Order: sequence, then C-alpha cells, then structure tokens
Amino acid sequence: MVVANGSHMGPAFPPATGKVNFSDYRTPLARHQLSSIFNLEKYTMEDGPVNLREFEEVAKRNLPKMYYDYFSGGAEDQFTLRENVEAFRRIMLRPRILVDVSKIDMSTTLLGYNMSSPILVAPTGSQQLAHPQGELATARAAAACNTIMVLSFSSSYSLEDVASTCNAVRFYQLYVFKRRDVSAALVQRAERNGYKAIVVTVDTPRLGRREADIKNKMIIPRNSNLEGLISVDVDPAGGSKLEAFASETLDPSLSWKDIKWLKSITKLPIMVKGIITAEDARKAVDAGVSGIVVSNHGARQLDYTPPTISVLDEVVKAVSGVVPVLLDGGVRRGTDVFKALALGAKAVMIGRPVVYGLAAKGEHGVRSVIKMLQNELELTMALAGCPAVGDITRNHVMINYERPRSLL
Repeated sequence: MVVANGSHMGPAFPPATGKVNFSDYRTPLARHQLSSIFNLEKYTMEDGPVNLREFEEVAKRNLPKMYYDYFSGGAEDQFTLRENVEAFRRIMLRPRILVDVSKIDMSTTLLGYNMSSPILVAPTGSQQLAHPQGELATARAAAACNTIMVLSFSSSYSLEDVASTCNAVRFYQLYVFKRRDVSAALVQRAERNGYKAIVVTVDTPRLGRREADIKNKMIIPRNSNLEGLISVDVDPAGGSKLEAFASETLDPSLSWKDIKWLKSITKLPIMVKGIITAEDARKAVDAGVSGIVVSNHGARQLDYTPPTISVLDEVVKAVSGVVPVLLDGGVRRGTDVFKALALGAKAVMIGRPVVYGLAAKGEHGVRSVIKMLQNELELTMALAGCPAVGDITRNHVMINYERPRSLL
C-alpha cells in the first residue's frame, strides 16, 4: 500500500489471502499492523488497566516510538502539556454529606442532543497509526457508550466511511485551508453525511514546534478526507513532513470575519475550538457561534499557555451562559470531569486517552476508557453529594488560592 505522499505502508491490511509475507512488513506502521494480525498486543497489566494512566503505559509498549511520540507529545518544552494534567491536582473538592445519592444521573445534552454523560470524544487524527480499524473502531465505541464523537479532519478513514459505521450523533472538526474551496467541500460532505455540527479549530495559523516529530522525521499519515483535494507531497527540508504540509496548506490569515463566511456555507451549528481567554470568548459570542471549546490544542501548539482548566472559569463568566462551553486538555480522572463541570463546563472532551485505549485493545479499549471515566464520574458525584449533573456547582470545588491559610 502506498499513501499519497508515496511512503510505503506495507501490503493491504489484512492480507486477502490470509498468508503473510514477512518481508513485506518493513515500516513501523506495517509492523504494527502485523502485530494486530496475530493478536500480539500486550494488553495485560495483571488483569488489565485500572485507570487511564495504565492505558497509556500499554499503548506506549504497543506502538512504534514515532507514533507514540506523535500522539503523546506537545510543543517545545512541553510545559503546558504537563500543566494540563497537573493543574487539575491543584483543585480540591468540597463534598456535601447526607444527600440522597441512591440514584446518580450523569446524562446531559449538547446542542439539543442527548448524551449518557458529559464526556465526548475529541478530534484526534491519524488513528490508524494506533490500530488498523482507527476511527471506525472509535466511532463504534462512542456510539456504544451513547456519547458524541468529534471526527478529526485528519482522520485515517473518510468521513463517509465513519458515518456508515453506525447510527450515532457525530460532529466534524474543520481546519480552514488557504484554498477555501477545500474547506467548503469538507463542510458540505459532513452535512450530507449526517454530521450534526462543525467544530472549527482556530488556534493553528501555523503548526506548533513539536520537536519529537522533527527528530523522528514524522511522516504525513494517511488522510482520506483530503484525497483528491490537496496533495500531501511536500519537501520537509530535513524535518517533519507534517509541519511542512501544514505550512503549505493552512491559512494564517484566518480571522473572525471568516466565521461569518463559514456560517454562510452551512446550516450546521458552528463551534470554535481553541479559546483560552475571556476576550476571545466574547468575540466568539459576537460572531454568532453555537459553542466554545476551551482548548490549547492538547498543548501541541503554543507552549507556556495556561492549562485549560485554569482559564475555564474566566471563559464561562465571559459568555454568561449564552453558549455552551466545553473543555479539553488534561482530563484523566472522573474527578477531573467533575471539577470542569463545577467550574462551568457543559462537558469535557478526551483525546489522548481514547487513542491509548485504541492502541491497547481497539474498539474494546476505547469503550473501556470511556466507561472507566464515566464510572469514576458517577462515583465522584455520589461521594460529593450530587445526584445529577445539574447539582454540581462552583461551591463544590476550591482552587489553590482559595484555600484557608493557617495563621501560624
């Protein structure tokens, strides 16, 4: 199999004959696919992972280094990458006691669509690098968990293929290209195939400096959605082909006026992903968006931006309930979900944990990751005295600077 940039990915997977010529499997992706044929994935951590951190450990063992680095890495010093997780640990819970929590209701809605819990699947591209079934497996798992998947523009499988996997509510992530006709074509395809919203990423006028990808000379993963629209044959000049491709295709002139253009070409609601300040949140509302995702791109763009949970409060206050506010970045526990909801998020999105589950055990791994987080959230709600999502308030959390100080 040869992708659009000419790089060899190995033979068709799985082999139609059922016979394997080992000499055909030379690239990291092909060897990873071969391991899946023979079920060589090392899934065990004794009886299996018991938290999301352990899923990452399994994924790290299963994946070629280039692909693990691609999924796990952040920009430059990776300060924000670490802070996205650590910032949650600086928020304490303030539980209520003697509340009837015999029944816990985690259900919620987003843009009018019902979900079993306030946990969505974030747009994460190139999932076939983690597992041969890639986004197809993730879509089935999200549907089984009754949650919404946001399909990445850089998905390994086409948006049509993902839409045909199962009947479920899905959103589509969009990047705006220098060639607006390409972006418009993707929006129209998403609308035709039943996607319910467009989530436009607005924090990528250029690709962040991801040094692991540069060292690894990261290839351009297969992007079925762009086949026939944009060539991915670029000169990396000794670095990451991904970075070179982004520089040639993404539009650095993208501005607030383009949200108006985007609204003019579709009837779907538009959410913007990549807001981390109150100023931009107010501009998003003025532009007429239907929702905001507080996000620093998983710390893959500009390093030393604040962790998303630390700015959620100011963004929520800025929009004053006009549109729903979501959060992604650093969510690894049910307590993290609870903290985000207490600070005003309508829901959270998880990206890397989903990919780690996929790399560990395919569709079953993704289901396990989502269910694990849901179960942790349910327990947190019970122990905090919150029978329903709507019962979680700002008074249920205490941030570092709000803690009582000793007089001694």
